[in-house]
Amino acid sequence: MTRQNEDLNLLAEKIAACTACVDAASGDPLPHAPNPVVRLSSTARLCIAGQAPGMRVHKTGIPFNDPSGDRLREWMGIDRDTFYDQRRIAIVPMGFCFPGYDAKGGDLPPRKECRALWHDRIFEAMPQLELVLVIGQYAQSYHLGNRRQKTLTETVKASMRHWHESRVPKVLPLPHPSWRNTAWLKRNPWFEQETIPFLRQQIEPLLSLEE
Repeated sequence: MTRQNEDLNLLAEKIAACTACVDAASGDPLPHAPNPVVRLSSTARLCIAGQAPGMRVHKTGIPFNDPSGDRLREWMGIDRDTFYDQRRIAIVPMGFCFPGYDAKGGDLPPRKECRALWHDRIFEAMPQLELVLVIGQYAQSYHLGNRRQKTLTETVKASMRHWHESRVPKVLPLPHPSWRNTAWLKRNPWFEQETIPFLRQQIEPLLSLEE
């Protein structure tokens, strides 16, 4: 077992046992028991960095186990078996636990505790990553920093430029694949016409397992 594997295994154990959003919350405590959903990998060259689990993912413990995941896999051009092969794909959302609902019934933003406690350590422990897909504004804020544009549309529209400007790992910003963004997709046909083919082209060579 390599030192990297040891570090990742230890990180995964600590994250699985984390209760910071209840015991030492930066705001209101999480309204339910924590159930961190994250997939670390010492071999994956591709990472999906999303927002936070929804209720269905919270209940099953399987990331993107919902219609949003179906749409994301369609964008990527891969099947469920490939998507959930932890040797090929790491999954690190900005919040590891379902954050609860707001007053209108929508999901609350990702918890701040995860970013503060874990994210820098996780990405330092996965230096083999070559591409990170950053989904939604919170992930884009962390992974792009001041390269993020004023709006989500502008950020995603500059996705190919972000890819070319990024050092390893490369970064590709995407909108959230939620049904709530269906209208956005209709207003921005360039995303399916230009960004998705480019996305699939970059992903394909990263999914083979190196000996």
